[in-house]
Amino acid sequence: MTSPDHLTDPANPRLSNRMPQTDAATVALARDGDSEAFRTLVERHSRAIYRLAHRMTGNPSDAEDVVQETFLKAYRQLGRFESRANFGTWLHRIAVNCSIDLIRSRPHRESGHDASDLDTISGADADDTAQRTPERLMLSTEVQERISSAMASLSQRERAAFVLRHFEGHSIDDISRSLGLKTNATKHSIFRAVRKMRAALEPFVAMD
Repeated sequence: MTSPDHLTDPANPRLSNRMPQTDAATVALARDGDSEAFRTLVERHSRAIYRLAHRMTGNPSDAEDVVQETFLKAYRQLGRFESRANFGTWLHRIAVNCSIDLIRSRPHRESGHDASDLDTISGADADDTAQRTPERLMLSTEVQERISSAMASLSQRERAAFVLRHFEGHSIDDISRSLGLKTNATKHSIFRAVRKMRAALEPFVAMD
C-alpha cells in the first residue's frame, strides 16, 4: 500500500473521470494501494468526522487533530476492515476513540464550543429560512449562546460523557470503559452535564 502523504493534493484527473463508487468499492481500491481511492474516502467522510470530533473535544484545533489521526489510523488498519461492514460506522468508532485518547491525554485543558457546531443541539436547522421571523432568529441566537456557554462550562470528562450518551447513544458501561471511569463516576458526569444544560435552557423551555 502506498503512502497517503498526498491525499490533500489537487484532484487527480484520473480519479475525477471515475464513476461514483460505493464505500465498499472505494475501500477495495484503497486496499490495493490506490491512494486516490483513499483520498476519495477522506473527502467523503471528513466533514462528519470533524463534527463528531468538535462535539467531543469542544475545540476546532483539537478536532482537526482528531480528524488527521482518525484517517491515519484508518489507512493503517484498512487490512483489518471487514468488507461487509459499514465503512462510515467503522470510521466513526475510530474517531470516537481518537477523541477520547486526546481528552484523556490533556486532563487539565478546557475549551468551549463555538456556536457554529450547535445547530444540531438547538434544532436551529429544523425551521425553514422563510419561517424565521426576526423574533425567532433573535431567540435562536440567544439559545445558541446559552448552549455555547453551558457547553463551555463542562469539564472535558462531562462533555465527553454527555456527547457519548446523548449524541452517540452509548451505554453507561461503554462510556465507563472508554473514559476509564467507574460506573458511578460516569453517571455523575452525565448528570452534572445534563443539569448544567437544563439550567442554561430553562428560561426558554418555560416560554410559549
